Amino acid sequence: MTTLRGITWDHPRGYDPLVVISTDYLREHGTTIQWDRRSLQDFADYPIRRLAERYDLIVLDHPHIGAVAAERCLLPLPETEPDSTASIGGSAESYVWEGLRWAYAIDAACQMAVRIEHATAPLPRYWHEFLADDAARLRAVTPLKPVDAFDMWLTLLASLGCALPATGQTFATSRAGERAFAILHALYRLGPEEALNWNPIHILELLSDGDGEFEQSPCLFGYVNYAVPGVRRRRLAYYDLPIFEPGDVRRAILGGAGLAVSAHCRDPEAAIAFAKWAASLPVQNGLYLAGNGQPAHRHCWEHRRDDARTGGFFGGGFATIDAAWTRPRESWFPDFVDTVCENISPLIVSGDGVAFCAMVDRAYRHHSGVRA
Repeated sequence: MTTLRGITWDHPRGYDPLVVISTDYLREHGTTIQWDRRSLQDFADYPIRRLAERYDLIVLDHPHIGAVAAERCLLPLPETEPDSTASIGGSAESYVWEGLRWAYAIDAACQMAVRIEHATAPLPRYWHEFLADDAARLRAVTPLKPVDAFDMWLTLLASLGCALPATGQTFATSRAGERAFAILHALYRLGPEEALNWNPIHILELLSDGDGEFEQSPCLFGYVNYAVPGVRRRRLAYYDLPIFEPGDVRRAILGGAGLAVSAHCRDPEAAIAFAKWAASLPVQNGLYLAGNGQPAHRHCWEHRRDDARTGGFFGGGFATIDAAWTRPRESWFPDFVDTVCENISPLIVSGDGVAFCAMVDRAYRHHSGVRA
């Protein structure tokens, strides 16, 4: 009997469905898969090469792909038949680098707007509503932990139609960068100081089980678990993001997760077979979804838009995720993000968009190798 070890991230959405499908896989195929968990922060920034030394199967995010391709710490995966693992938005393509596939998409996500069911506050359609004098009436709270704040800035830039990185020595044009940062600062002023340490999960828990002080969040990574009726005291409903101008395309940065196989895997054939199976439509639309998962397969998002069991989650943010923007996957990008995140919080508090954009550009030139 084959036994494999896998590592995923520590949330029911990241852990539960893998345990459920692995139990079924053991019964049908005789392969045991033991899953460990790491924190959401480690999911964003812990080196994949170190995980690959200890685990056979690794759940990871697409910005790591350029680094793992250079380090060859994962195995390139065989392509599947057309449409057998077709994904929403660019999820499947985000794990392809230099003509090779480094993971199969098993989970799809992007930033969405969310609010409690039966909220009394109005639902904002435009970002400028958060700049208004009466913006407090929106009762909005935003996750501004450094990595989440930077992710939101990227989403705002994507919504403005920016190509990132910009050409030359800047990561984004100063006009767009400062306009996006003004929204970020306004959202900070609407929430508590503690939001600088809160991630999306904290906000979703606060909205679904808190004291009701806040009713919505305009931009955070969506979690289907909180849309399922009866799971929390308040059910949450998801919507497409606000826009800057009428007619704008709603865009957010792509999130989600892929399932990869370590280059040090003890049984590569067995690990690849499981990864391919986990990304297939029957599993994604069946056991994976039923086990608290958030599938990456396009069929699930298209055909469960109004599904009562998932509270309409897949329809609520469909347009946003289908147009989602894939973050840079070059090997310099994760270290660039780390540097920005080390410096972002004081600038959000001060609201100095010029200083923020200058800091981002310095970090970009340093890590990418672009010279002034």
